[in-house]
Parts: sequence; C-alpha cells; structure tokens
Amino acid sequence: MDKHIVRVLRQRVGKDERAAKQHDWYTASILALRDEIIEKWIDSTRRTYDSSGKRVYYLSMEFLIGRLLRDALSNMGMTREFEAALRAHGLDLAALEELEPDAALGNGGLGRLAACFMESLATLDIPAYGYGIRYVNGMFRQRIDDGWQVELPETWLAHGNPWEFERLESTYRIGFGGEVVAEGDGVFWHPAEHVEATAIDTPVVGWRGKRVNTLRLWTASPLDPIKLDAFNAGDHFGALSEQVRADSLVRVLYPADSSSAGQELRLRQEYFFTAASIQDIVRRHIQYEGDIRTLPDKAAIQLNDTHPSVAVAELMRLLVDETGLEFNEAWDICRRTVSYTNHTLLPEALESWPLPLFERLLPRHMQIIYAINSRVLREARKAGCSDAEIAAISLIDENGERRVRMANLAFVGAHSVNGVAALHTELMKETVFADLHKLYPDRINNKTNGVTPRRWLQQCNPGLTKVIREAIGDAFLDDAARLADLNAFADDRQFGERVAEVKRANKVVLSDYIKKTMGIRLDPDALFDVQIKRIHEYKRQLLNLIETVALYDQIRSHPERDWVPRVKIFGGKAASSYHNAKLVIKLANDVARRINADPSVGGLLKVVFVPNYNVSLAERIIPAADLSEQISTAGMEASGTGNMKFALNGALTIGTLDGANVEIKDHVGDDNIVIFGLTAEEVAHKRANGYNPREVIDGSRELSQALTAIASGVFSPDDPDRYKDLIRGIHEHDWFMCAADFDSYAAAQRSIDARWEDVVGWRAAAIRNIANVGWFSSDRTISEYARDIWKVL
Repeated sequence: MDKHIVRVLRQRVGKDERAAKQHDWYTASILALRDEIIEKWIDSTRRTYDSSGKRVYYLSMEFLIGRLLRDALSNMGMTREFEAALRAHGLDLAALEELEPDAALGNGGLGRLAACFMESLATLDIPAYGYGIRYVNGMFRQRIDDGWQVELPETWLAHGNPWEFERLESTYRIGFGGEVVAEGDGVFWHPAEHVEATAIDTPVVGWRGKRVNTLRLWTASPLDPIKLDAFNAGDHFGALSEQVRADSLVRVLYPADSSSAGQELRLRQEYFFTAASIQDIVRRHIQYEGDIRTLPDKAAIQLNDTHPSVAVAELMRLLVDETGLEFNEAWDICRRTVSYTNHTLLPEALESWPLPLFERLLPRHMQIIYAINSRVLREARKAGCSDAEIAAISLIDENGERRVRMANLAFVGAHSVNGVAALHTELMKETVFADLHKLYPDRINNKTNGVTPRRWLQQCNPGLTKVIREAIGDAFLDDAARLADLNAFADDRQFGERVAEVKRANKVVLSDYIKKTMGIRLDPDALFDVQIKRIHEYKRQLLNLIETVALYDQIRSHPERDWVPRVKIFGGKAASSYHNAKLVIKLANDVARRINADPSVGGLLKVVFVPNYNVSLAERIIPAADLSEQISTAGMEASGTGNMKFALNGALTIGTLDGANVEIKDHVGDDNIVIFGLTAEEVAHKRANGYNPREVIDGSRELSQALTAIASGVFSPDDPDRYKDLIRGIHEHDWFMCAADFDSYAAAQRSIDARWEDVVGWRAAAIRNIANVGWFSSDRTISEYARDIWKVL
C-alpha cells in the first residue's frame, strides 16, 4: 500500500513525497483507498445486473454522511495497512482524517439516519441508490458571536471532493412552469424553463467491503450559462441570471421559507432532485428490463419524509405521458413501487404548498394530483366516510388559502407508510393520518429507527470497542445483538473499572478539545450531562436551561450540601428564521457566561455551548457523555437516534416517554434509564382541557425563581428584557410543557446525583445500556424494511 499511495501522490496529485504537504497526503490516501473501493463497486453493480436484482432507491433531502475516510478504511478492513504505510513517511493517519471536511448535506437526525441506512444497505448486500442534492454550501456553519448564532456558508467543497465521480451520461432536463397542451391522443407539458441535473456519485462501503452502493447527488446547470447578447449589450449581471437561477437550486439546504420567494425555491429544490431521481430510475429500468410494467418487481422507491412526495406525481407523469400507460394502470404501478416514511407529527413539517404556486411551477403535476384526488375521494365516499373525514383525506386543503398537502399525496401514492418508533406509529394513526388510516387500515406500519454500530461504536469509540472484544469476542462486530453477551459482565467490578477508564479517557480528550477551542477548562471527573441536537422548542433545551438556573441557585443557596460536580454540554443549530430557537442559544451562552465566572459554585457546575455541532463533533462528544438528555415533550419526537448512540456508548438516558425512548426503556430495563414527566396521552389531555401553567409555576418555588431570574435580566444585564417574551410564553400557554414537567425533571436530576455517587451501580447500569441496545442497529431496521416493505430479502 505504501508504494500505491506514493504512486498516486506523484501521478494524480502531482507531488514528490519530499515536497508533499499534509493535504497532499490526505488526497493521495483517499484516492488510493478509492482505487480499492472501485473494484468492489464495479463488482457489486455487475452482480446486480447479472442477477437482474431488485434495487432500493432511497430519496432524501439530506444525507449527513460526515467524514468518509475513517469509515471507508474501517469497513474495508484496511486501517492498519494505511497506518503503517503513512507512518513510514512520518505521517499520522488520525491527523490526516481530521483534514476531511464534514459534508454539509444535512441538518440533523433525518440526514444522519439516511447515512446510517445507506451504510447498512451495503452491509446487508442489498443493491441500493441514495438520491439527494449535492449542496454547495448546504447547512450553514454556525459561529457564536457574543452568544448569538451567526450563520456562515459551509464551504466543504472549496477544495474539491476526492470521493466523487461526475456522471455526464446521467444528465436530465428538469422543467418548471409553462403550459399543458393536448397533442393528438396525448397530453404534454411544455415547460417555460429548464435546468439540467447531472449525477455526482459517491461510493458507500458496507461492513467488510461486502457491497459498495451508490450515493447519487444531483447538481444543477443552466442550458445556456451566459446570455451573450445581454452580456455584449452591457448587462453583465443579467447575462448570468440563468446560471444564478440554477446555482440557487443546489446552494443551500432548507432555504428560509418565510417569504414567497423562499417557498418557491424550496419547492423548486424538492422537484428538481425528485424529478431527476425518478427519471433516472425509470430510464435504468427501461434500459435493462424493457417493460415499464415490471417496475414494482425491480424497484422499491422509499420517500424519506415528506420532502420527496412530489415523486408520486412525477412518476405518474412519466408513466402516463412518456410511456403511454392508462391512468389506472399507472396508478397501480406507482403505488406498488413507492413507500413513504413519516418522521414527524408536527403539522408545519407535513409540507403543504400554496395551490397557485404549485400550479404555476408544476402545472401538469397539479392536473395529476387533481386526478388522483378525485379517485381517492370517490373511494372514501364509497367507504362511508363523512364530509369531515373526506375533507381531511383530500390532497387539497380547502380551509383558508388552498394548499396542496404533500404528506397526503405520499400516503395515498404509497403501498406502505411507516413510522419510526412504536409510539410515533400509533400516534400517526390517531392524529395526523387518522382519517387516511381509517380508509387504508393496513397501510401504516412501524419500523423503529437504528444507527450503524460501525460508526457509532467501533469507529468513534475504539477504546470501548477493544474492552468489549476482550470480554465477549468479535461476534458483535457483525451482529450488534450479540452485545447482549455483556450482561454477564454488568456486575463484574473489574470489567466496570475498565469501562470507566475508557469513559474517563474520552472525557479527557473532549475536555482538551473544549479547552483548546473555547478556552473553558472542564473537570473530567465531573458528570458530563449532554444535550446535542437541533435546537427546537419541542426538544426542550429551554427546560434543561431552566433547571440549570435552578440548580445554580440551589448550589449558591446551600453550599453545605454535597453537590455532584456537573458539566452541562449543549450543541445544535437553530433554523435561520426560527427566532425562539436562536434565543435559546443566546440564553445558553448567557447562562454559561454567568455560571462559569461565578467562584461561589467553584467546580460544581459548568455550562458549555459547543459551536457548529456536526457529525465529527458528535463523534467526540457522545463517547464522553455520562448522561444523555432526551427530554422532548411527549408525543412530539418521532424517534430520535441520538438516544441510541449515547446508550450504545455507555451513557444513561434521562428522558420522557417519547419516541424511541419508550423502546430503549423496554430493552435496557426500568432500572437503567431515568424517565420523568407527562406521557403523550397526558400532554394531549392537558392541552384539550384548559391547562393553566401559572398555577403550576406559582406552586413550584424553584421553577418560579428560575423563570423570574431569566425574565428579569439576571443573565442578560445588557438587555434585561431579552427573555421576557420567551418566559411569558411559558406563563401564558406553555405549549411544550416546560412548566408542567419541571418538578418531575428536577427530581429526576437529583436522583441522577444519587446514582452517580453509587459508583459501582452507575457502572453496572452503563454496561447494561451498552449490552441491551444492539437491537437499535440500523442493520435490524433495514432488514425489516427489506423484508416487509421492499421485498428484497
């Protein structure tokens, strides 16, 4: 391998090994590894074609893939080989891995789940393509200025991407606007404008290199990059307008949609990548299979959340307009091919578009949606649905501004609709899809999420992996369920000490990183209490901060008590237009500034908000966590996957009975998780029956004092009114039940203190968490999709 890396360095990077810098060696290492991967990639593709196998096509707006070098080396079994080859030139592989930028292709759990699924599809030897957008800047880079979030472009592609391959032969024209006209016996859409979508492929390596699948991301270009007549007439900026228009499609993930222009761009993005993907799927099928009628037998199209829902209308357009099928036959093929995963119960996340906007941009698709709707509503009327139920089932929301309901389109256009945790799936049936579920009672099913144990245990926590291997052998590396063998060691004090040593070493590494990057000194012997995830009111970082303020007040008021030293670590990004979420980030930094500078709490409490949370930071923080904060308002988190990653790395969970927390509790046991707060049913009951948060606040001295301190400017002396409206929201409606759950949460935190002081008991509980969450492997999740939905196993 040494000779191969050097040859690549000279011939493809163009550097002599004596003159090469670290980034040259980094590029050469990836290219050399890529050469090994390509052979398996080609073999995987050939095997699929030779067997005429069925493929899975996973459509997602996000793929939060993180760094790929370490992942690919590990899965190919070539880490030691590369370490030795680079060491011969005085280079450290780990240092080169740090040079790789995080691909800015996702925001949070949805995108990371898609990345885990792609890795598991390859691991299970299932032929698959992931389809998305090759964002140039993607999710913003977060900087914290004076405590405030500042959004900056994430320039991950500034120096190119050695992993990817441009596929010029896979280029498709994507239309917008225009008109629909009848021509002979057919109906044809004549778009007013076009862009070209070109495929950029990245190989995705499965465990032990069994299969290499393809992540195909689309980039956009105009048909005419410059209007020469306008340029020569002096309109230099206007001459490039088509280039700018195309660039905007692939520039930013989730552009703010608070303006009509932002809404239009979001819809254009979703159609752009979905249309290119569906055209690619249909082209491949016809090229190799010939008969479009066999599409459901050879292709399984999975919609990852509501963003790609327009795929239903686009597939119907191609089947009817391009291949000439009759509408009913096309509809049968579409529904047997498409399946849909729902990831949220939040109404605002079940996308809908103003009907005039949708019809202007996609006139033919609007006609098709009306045709689908008429069939579905006639079916509902025949089934005896009431007028109210029919109105809820309709693909067109007629209340107020008429809007196209994309979640309903995905639901009716799919043969399978799945939730991502047992509780979430039941709530889908009872709430957002209640009427559709009544009409199609066999369509909704559950597929609880999972995470890949390769990245989230073996790669991010090699110390713990080594200890586990020495205890139970290597079987768990291929089957995460075999981690259950660790239960036999839960009460083994010597094994507990070894696990604790690894945890402390990980905390030292994280502490060193935070000291170096933020200047904050942490005590690695303190309890590391971590909440890292997208900043959203339902995830309740605010509840955590209120309890932090209450704890701060208690430590100052009662210095005589034996307080457990605690480090509160926060991280996450707020959507650029989400005012309250950005205010929560500012509050976290204001609280941190006050507490960290107060000598009266000594080393008993530290608060840290780590900027620019991403996959690479998660890989540092999660192995160092003692306590995992999974405290969303019950009934609002679909699943969560951070909860699984933390437990897999030996952190105890403090959480509500929400999302996958319910199933984690079932697997690890009631004694090895700390549950607090209202259930989903109790939250719904309070909201429906006149909940009065002021009474709750008045009845809780700690809560009242903490809210008063925040609202009165104790933590914001430069602007005493900064948090008044934020706290007023808790007093007036408390939609997210921060006040309702505070006393239970605070009591749970004090029970955590007591558990922490029982060193042996804490270690045993941590080991039981590691042992019993192997079920939450994405391999298990994907095998369920493959067997029950895609029919490929």
